[in-house]
Amino acid sequence: MERNKWESLESWLLVEVFCLFNLAFLTLDIYLAHSFNEFRKWQEYAPLYFSASAPLLLAAGLALRKRWPSVWTDLGYLVGWGAIVMGLAGVVLHLNSLFFYERTLKSLTYSAPFIAPLAYVGVGFLLVMNRMVDSKSKEWAEWTLFFTLGGFLGNFGLTLSDHAENGFFYSTEWAGVWASAIAVGFLVTPLLVQVSKSFVLLCAAILLAEASVGAWGFVLHAMANLHGPSTHALKNFTFGAAPFAPLLFPNLAMLGWIALWRLWKVAQG
Repeated sequence: MERNKWESLESWLLVEVFCLFNLAFLTLDIYLAHSFNEFRKWQEYAPLYFSASAPLLLAAGLALRKRWPSVWTDLGYLVGWGAIVMGLAGVVLHLNSLFFYERTLKSLTYSAPFIAPLAYVGVGFLLVMNRMVDSKSKEWAEWTLFFTLGGFLGNFGLTLSDHAENGFFYSTEWAGVWASAIAVGFLVTPLLVQVSKSFVLLCAAILLAEASVGAWGFVLHAMANLHGPSTHALKNFTFGAAPFAPLLFPNLAMLGWIALWRLWKVAQG
């Protein structure tokens, strides 16, 4: 009984820490992304301030959870629903930058990346789910896997639109697109049919390959920026290849491993 209690604690805690660090990391990502136009609109500061303050609230909730569980719950709901609203508002604002004026594939490709703010939506729903669903249940594992699947689906669109900007000049730019598609194909299966333990292990191996693709992409993006046209490295990273975009692969792989680990435990009984 005590062992099961520890295992359930560890699963929800891993997701909570995942959300906390993702929101914290988005602070740097938002700063670099919105530095592209030097925060031309005041609304562009909103996600920066939110990402900087949300991890502090989540950390406070974790610290107080044992003594005041309701504080942890309420702060999580506050940050979670706030992230969802922030992400949906970001999608509309990004699309409004060009797409709503022309409504073409070209305007969709060369406007602000409308998929990027959905990262807030995913993290927000994870925080809400982590408080509404019993982390010992199969349902919790399936929801976590569902959000991982959604992340890879978004990553597919983001990788496709980002690399379409230069017409997939390098053949290696297709790697992220194909890797995302493969991840979607495998991760959707446990949500549709009953799978064996061997398939769960296969999905874990697929996620390891996805993480490797992301690490490789990060190196390629960094090398391209280090050899960029500007003598200022920060400008190359701001206006060049998105430095942190490939890290979505190992990031989502970690969330997927948490989900698969719980599925494995549930299957064991």
